[in-house]
Amino acid sequence: MDAFKRLNLLSEMMNLEPAEEHSTPVRLAPSKTKVEALCIHPAVMPNGQRLRMLKTLLTSACERNCYYCPFRAGRDFRRATFKPDEMAQTYQALHRAGIVQGLFLSSGVVAGGIHTQDLLIDTAEILRHKYQFQGYIHLKLMPGAEYDQVLRAMQLADRVSINLEAPNSERLTHLAPGKRYYTELQQPLRWVEHIRRTQPAHLGWKGRWPSSTTQYVVGAAGETDLELLSTTANLHQQVGLGRAYFSIFHPIHDTPLENLPAENPLRELRLYQASFLLRDYAFDVEELPFDGTGRLPLDSDPKLTWARQHLSQQPVEINRAAREELLRIPGIGPTSVKAILRARRQSSLRSLSDLRKMGINTERARPFIMLDGQRPPQQLALNI
Repeated sequence: MDAFKRLNLLSEMMNLEPAEEHSTPVRLAPSKTKVEALCIHPAVMPNGQRLRMLKTLLTSACERNCYYCPFRAGRDFRRATFKPDEMAQTYQALHRAGIVQGLFLSSGVVAGGIHTQDLLIDTAEILRHKYQFQGYIHLKLMPGAEYDQVLRAMQLADRVSINLEAPNSERLTHLAPGKRYYTELQQPLRWVEHIRRTQPAHLGWKGRWPSSTTQYVVGAAGETDLELLSTTANLHQQVGLGRAYFSIFHPIHDTPLENLPAENPLRELRLYQASFLLRDYAFDVEELPFDGTGRLPLDSDPKLTWARQHLSQQPVEINRAAREELLRIPGIGPTSVKAILRARRQSSLRSLSDLRKMGINTERARPFIMLDGQRPPQQLALNI
């Protein structure tokens, strides 16, 4: 099969694997190449840089039998495989043509996680050393990868990740009973943090160690939002996790979970919002507005729900509040807090217009703040 046709087969399902801050993939069909409807993902890096990313597998063959996965062993569909040198050469051709600027590379597991990890590392080494590719690479860590493989991956990639899939071992049995939660999935993340803490940064790619992420499948194992976010908070604290991705479950034909209903997309949104509160807004898991079943409300974002419960009667004085208090106010984020702290060193903030100049969403913030001892006037609703 032609290389680009194989690449299309390998990349067409990769929207199920979120990576980097991303949007809907676009399909490119350049008239002067053999690329036919190739999925290219517009990605936003943690530093705000935007690039076009190819997300693909090295092979869609897999010996694992994960119940939700389109690539599971025994499923009847057309599979494709690249050797490391083929993948590197094909990607480099796309890069030279200006079609892609970054690579997210994963794989089905063949002949064990250790062997598969070697193939992924070989691909990255060919790109870095033979083709002198200096751009962005996100490299997957395979279940069961060894310590030295994790170290080598971190010397080649800008980001590494491994999918936990579930918040704990009990939930994982409903999704992937053949996987070992702590020794196969969590251990590589712990090694990543150990390497970052103990090895000189100049040994990493471009003199720094890569960030690390993980992903959960949401809605197929009976897990609660409390379970997902408790595990995420622990990973932020214990292994320096850069970000958790939440992929809502969609049933796939010819899998054991094909008759399970799809999860509500709003749940994914609320989980992302809550995870950012834990990572960037100094919230603890215990402060999030879970209901009696451990779920977040779907009809309101968790920060606004928390503020209505805690700040409506005790608004925050913008001119005196500490950074952590300012971060709790809806409409105010880390960048806005820096602007507030900088501005109030010069003079008191007395009006909503002062806040608007800083890019603050004052309509969201208004019910929960005081300015120089006064609550801002509420905008009256028009009766029409």
